[in-house]
Amino acid sequence: MSIRLYVGNLPKEEIDRDALATMFADEAQQVTTKVIKDRKTGKCRGFAFVTVPSDEVADQFIEKYNGQPFMDSPLKIEKALPRAKTEEGAAAEGSEAPKRKPNNNKRAKKQTGGQKQQGSGSIQPDPRWADELAKLKEMLASANN
Repeated sequence: MSIRLYVGNLPKEEIDRDALATMFADEAQQVTTKVIKDRKTGKCRGFAFVTVPSDEVADQFIEKYNGQPFMDSPLKIEKALPRAKTEEGAAAEGSEAPKRKPNNNKRAKKQTGGQKQQGSGSIQPDPRWADELAKLKEMLASANN
């Protein structure tokens, strides 16, 4: 069974797959490389994957090349974690979906209208507008009565 290895700490420049493969010239018959590139710029995203045929070869590969310099950067090589299943795929198989980290970016806050969730499960208004919202609610209640 083949083993995927993560190769990190690559420079964020244009790197050809063959350039990385020449680094691993001793194992050229046994390994395949894939440099992960940015779609817009075509430059390396800072990591790649190397596939080796077995666990023993993977351990030898890590021992031999981890920390070796490539384009003035020491490589960080370790066994790649298996890909996380999508939430639909995990739910279809009956397993629990992976938990996601909370999204703290500005776009997510804009989409929720600046509202924050409390532990009780209710949505609380943005404190900057709470007074104005209370006035509007009072006006609406008095108009309905």
